[in-house]
Amino acid sequence: MRFTGKTVLITGVGRSGQVGEAVARAFAAEGARLLLVDMMIDEANARAADLRASGADARAFACDLSDAAQLTFLAAEAGAVAGGKLDVLVCLAGGFAMTGPVAESDPAAWQKQLTINLTTAYLTTRAFLPALRAGGGAIVYFAAAAALPGAATGGMAAYVAAKSGVIALMRAVAADERAHHVRANAVAPTQIRTAANLQSMGDKTNYVEREEAAATVCYLASGEASAVTGQVVRLG
Repeated sequence: MRFTGKTVLITGVGRSGQVGEAVARAFAAEGARLLLVDMMIDEANARAADLRASGADARAFACDLSDAAQLTFLAAEAGAVAGGKLDVLVCLAGGFAMTGPVAESDPAAWQKQLTINLTTAYLTTRAFLPALRAGGGAIVYFAAAAALPGAATGGMAAYVAAKSGVIALMRAVAADERAHHVRANAVAPTQIRTAANLQSMGDKTNYVEREEAAATVCYLASGEASAVTGQVVRLG
C-alpha cells in the first residue's frame, strides 16, 4: 500500500477501456485518494463511481486543461479536498492523430496536437506545482516511443513534436523543481492495448498492456523511485 494517505490527481481519465482507467485502479489498489479529471464530467464521474464501488476514495472533476483560468479554479477545488497538498500528478491527457506529410499538413491539425498533448501538460503542471511543492510530490508525464531517437515518425510530425515537447517539459521541471523536492519523469509507450486502439488497429499489434503502463507510473510516483527524476522510461 505505497500510496495510503497520499493524494493522486490524474488527468485525461477518459472512457472505460482506456489507459487512465487502469492507472486510476492501480493507484486505488495501493490506497491512494484519487482526484480524476476529464473534459467530460460524465466520463470522470463514471470512473470515480466504479472506484468508489470497490472501496476507493475517488472524486471527479471537469476541466478544459488548455484553459489556464479553468485550471486555476481546478487547483483551488482540488486543494480544498486535499488540504493544499498534492502527492502525485499524472499528466495523461492527450491524443493521437496522423497529420500526413508536413508539406500537405493542416496547420489547424498541427496546433490541435500541440494543444491537447503539450499545452495541457504545461498548464496543468504550472497550476499544481504549488501543491506538489507542499507535499514533495512527483509528476509522471505520458510521452511516446515515437518521440525517442530512431523512431519512425513519418506522417505524424505534429504528434511527435508535441510528445517531444512533453519530454523537454519534464526535464525542465525536474531541473527547476529539484530544490523543492518535486520529481518529474515520463513514460514513453508504443501502442497500448486500449479499447480505442483495438478498434482502430486490431489485435495483431504488439501492444503494451494497460496494467504494465500503470505499474510503471506507480513505481515512478512512489518512494521506491525517490532518487529518480528527469528520466524517460520506454515501454514496448
